[in-house]
Amino acid sequence: MTTQRGVGPLTVGFDIGGTNARASVVAPDGSILDSVSTRTPHDGDGLTRTIVEMVGGLRRNYDIDAVGVAVAGFLDPECEIVRFAPHLAWRDDQPVRRDLQDALGLPVRLEHDANAAAWGEYRFGAARDAETWVFFAVGTGIGATLMNNGEIYRGAFGTAPEFGHITVVPGGRVCSCGKQGCLERYASGTSLVDCAIEIAGNGGYRGSELYRAVVEKRASGHDIMAGARDGDELGLAALDSFSAWLGRGLAMVSDILDPSLIVLGGGVSEDADLFLDDAKASMSSNIVGAGYRPLPEVVCAELGAQAGMIGVADLARQLR
Repeated sequence: MTTQRGVGPLTVGFDIGGTNARASVVAPDGSILDSVSTRTPHDGDGLTRTIVEMVGGLRRNYDIDAVGVAVAGFLDPECEIVRFAPHLAWRDDQPVRRDLQDALGLPVRLEHDANAAAWGEYRFGAARDAETWVFFAVGTGIGATLMNNGEIYRGAFGTAPEFGHITVVPGGRVCSCGKQGCLERYASGTSLVDCAIEIAGNGGYRGSELYRAVVEKRASGHDIMAGARDGDELGLAALDSFSAWLGRGLAMVSDILDPSLIVLGGGVSEDADLFLDDAKASMSSNIVGAGYRPLPEVVCAELGAQAGMIGVADLARQLR
């Protein structure tokens, strides 16, 4: 067994997605010592059993002090209860922290997945030493976190900030949240497909290699991004629209919060070399007082897909 001697207290961080549940043993310096993954069960009891089994397997080789669980969903401000997790069986104010703590016999920390990733970047990544800053995660949708002086801002009911669901086009594209015209329908990975479909539907770029897949609705956001990287005209046009909307979103964040730093995370950020400069230009031209005020620095996250597990494991370490 790997003990704490010479390493420090070890904790486990979980990233629970709708398809896979991943867990990592994390050292105090943020390094990952071991990782396991499995399919995510679709019932609450099964999910609890799976977490217990995964921790049990890791405890055979490591001396674990606490467990952190990052959840994509709505939590209460105290991070005790899962109010609703759209891709998981936890909902209806389920006391997940208490249930897991009882089942594991270890201290447990729950956290929203974007907040967990932001904490990881704050402690070990691109936001080290930042004071007032925003984590802006762009993937299938948009997740975000505001941190000020080392504290996560949650709002009165634990749901802040939902930048992805600010209406930017009244009556616009239908969003999975039930509203229309949300920012994430114009500036997320999935929005790339919508952009391409609209452009192709207007008769543009028929000679594009992506054209047929787009009009037949067989193209993914990854396909559009890959096409743009290869110079495909339709892919580049869709990416131009995405970049402009992302910049408008970052401008709104800056107008509301005036952060010194915005860290761009999420899966789409892996291709930031294709769009970040254009998004920054859009932000600088759409921000209030353009040309007469300091702009936030916009950088890419450093920890990648491991940020949430590293962050929530570090938060769990504070329970000791």
